[in-house]
Amino acid sequence: MNLLSSLRYLVALDEHRHFARAAQACHITQPALSNALRALEEEFEVVIVRRGRTFVGFTPEGEQVLESARRMLHEHKVLAQSLRSTANQPTGRLIVGAVPTAVPVAARFAAMLQAKYPEVMPVVLSLSSTELEKRLESLSIDLALGYTERMDQREVQLTAYPQYNEHYFLLRKASRVHAVELQIGEPIRWKDAAELPLCLLTPEMHNRTIVDASFAAAGCKPRAIIETNSILTMALSVVAGQVCSVMPGALVSAVRGYRELEALPLVTPQVLTPISFMAHAAVRPSRAMEAAISLAQDGAWLRHAATHTGLLTSL
Repeated sequence: MNLLSSLRYLVALDEHRHFARAAQACHITQPALSNALRALEEEFEVVIVRRGRTFVGFTPEGEQVLESARRMLHEHKVLAQSLRSTANQPTGRLIVGAVPTAVPVAARFAAMLQAKYPEVMPVVLSLSSTELEKRLESLSIDLALGYTERMDQREVQLTAYPQYNEHYFLLRKASRVHAVELQIGEPIRWKDAAELPLCLLTPEMHNRTIVDASFAAAGCKPRAIIETNSILTMALSVVAGQVCSVMPGALVSAVRGYRELEALPLVTPQVLTPISFMAHAAVRPSRAMEAAISLAQDGAWLRHAATHTGLLTSL
């Protein structure tokens, strides 16, 4: 039995909660996955997986094995990266998860990290806040870019690296096409924006919770006529349709090439939401992770991030 492979299959089963999908993710057959899990049970002399006609869950002993599996696989990755890296050149994969509204910033971060350290391969995933937190806890991602205010909702201790504050804008079609790029217009009240037909993120997204709370603080309720969990859909619905959207500065900056659009800062109230990189506080960082944490605290990077997320007056 290859212990590390079997532990990977166990972690995959926890992630997918389905035997066939876990096997597919591991690029093996379902019988091979099942045999590996039974071999694990024989090795530790406990029942790990509750089986019915489909996957049911893990036994209490299985949960213990699963937690150890995550840590062993993480330590294996840390050791492998350490052995392959030199003093000044980290090597290895770095999985970065980001809430959809922060994906443009995560993309910029990954590009700058890879340019500085060519042997580091960032993997950027767009995840909801809940998925982000679960995967951070389970060690299936290394670094998370999301809402700082949610950190206290989880049992696992996290370390935060503050990045920027989300400012919010009403994105709409401009009365005329601008010569160069999207322009920043005059501020608009949340109350006035509520009267417009809007494309907003779906209710389970944390950004939608923030937006709805901001409208409520202004004494009004938004008129959403399109909902989506896709930031691309939010932008293109404004470009192609007759709707407006509420977007943080990071998304506005990402669509600055659309000369037919304009973004109006939302005020009364002015809403600022802290965004941070977050990491599991209780595990040893890999070499790629150490490089990422260093960049996340670098002044040049933080100034770059602020340019593309704040009031966007430079646009």
